Amino acid sequence: MPLNMTKIAFRANGVDGLRQRIAAHEAEFRINTRYIPKRHEEMIGGSLYWIVDHSIVGRSEIRAFEKREDGRYDIVLAPELIAVETRPKRAHQGWRYLEEADAPRDLPEGADPGDVLPGRLLNRLTKLGLV
Repeated sequence: MPLNMTKIAFRANGVDGLRQRIAAHEAEFRINTRYIPKRHEEMIGGSLYWIVDHSIVGRSEIRAFEKREDGRYDIVLAPELIAVETRPKRAHQGWRYLEEADAPRDLPEGADPGDVLPGRLLNRLTKLGLV
């Protein structure tokens, strides 16, 4: 099974803003990073799980890692945001590995991703044992 990773959706204005940013690219969506993950070969075919407002809200398939001329690396993603069951996730810098067993499931067909609770609210409800 491919390895996944999590990353903050920097400058995304919510899930809709992230979806629009990704959908604006037809063939592929690229983000860049200073360092390539040590386990990058295991991640091809895995997913990058996006964190918005302290919650994992969606994922994009990882297609490749490519070195740029400036020495940085591009993470090449499918230009699609697949909605997942929201899960609280603390903010972090850069990216973190996410094993398949720990990854949230995709939302069922026909589920409305707009019904997702805001991350901070979801975190509080989880701590109280209400979710």
